[in-house]
Amino acid sequence: MLNLLLYSAAVVIWGCTWLVIKFQLTQVPPVLSVAYRFGLAATILFIFCLLTNRSLRFSARQQSYLALYGGLIFCCGYILCYQASIFLTSGLLAIVFSLIQAMNILNLRLFLGRPVRLRAVTGGLIGLCGLCLVFRNEILSFSLTAGAKGLLLGIVAAYFSSLGNVAAVKNDTNGVPVAQANAFGMAYGALFTLVVHFILGGRLEIDGSIGYLGPLLYLAVFGSVIAFGCYFALVNRIGADYAAYCATLSPIIAMFLSWLFEGYLWTLPALIGMIAVLAGNVIVLTPGKVIKRAYRVAGWS
Repeated sequence: MLNLLLYSAAVVIWGCTWLVIKFQLTQVPPVLSVAYRFGLAATILFIFCLLTNRSLRFSARQQSYLALYGGLIFCCGYILCYQASIFLTSGLLAIVFSLIQAMNILNLRLFLGRPVRLRAVTGGLIGLCGLCLVFRNEILSFSLTAGAKGLLLGIVAAYFSSLGNVAAVKNDTNGVPVAQANAFGMAYGALFTLVVHFILGGRLEIDGSIGYLGPLLYLAVFGSVIAFGCYFALVNRIGADYAAYCATLSPIIAMFLSWLFEGYLWTLPALIGMIAVLAGNVIVLTPGKVIKRAYRVAGWS
């Protein structure tokens, strides 16, 4: 029962974050909103670490990878994600980001020498074909429409986040616990994002309305602290292979909310494409032993 509650919480929270991001696209620049989100989330995590007597002392080498982790995901990845959300509905952006599973396989091979399984290549290709179906109009028109801009920004954002996941693996290898890694990573990400904001000529400003502060609190507390806590609790209880299915199920909720609140109009190719993307992720994430067991149960081998 606890596993089901943790799974449901992570899926529902992450599925809703894509729509909530839209509410932060007010008069506050998106880059500054990213800094506020992860600055607040990092503060909460640091307080949690202090209250639970978790060590916050790490070597210079460990801190360098924590900075890399934060810079890639919580700065570059999310800045581009927020920019992409200007051009795409929240559901479509969630579908684009779900390709991160296949990107993780590729980057772990490139940077850490992890082996690439045939199912990962197959699933990645299926997901890519599905994405092409979802964005077929933008691809066929060969013009930089709003949808095409969102697609390109979303893909680059997902790739930066995937690189950040590689850095997260290094943090784990270097002996940095998850809570501390996320606290420092989000703090570095918020700091780097503020630097980017000021380099672009921005200044500190805030929208004091409940319509902005409410989503900010949701994204910082639920989307950046609680959901990650539920996810990593699942990793410890059932393993990373099965916990990763959260990232496959959450886009379904995001697409439903996009249809409900943003007026997304379904077409048959888009529906087939979304199913293909999700199916590709399932293939990428499903352990080989599970596939073999399924074949035996079905009497295919």
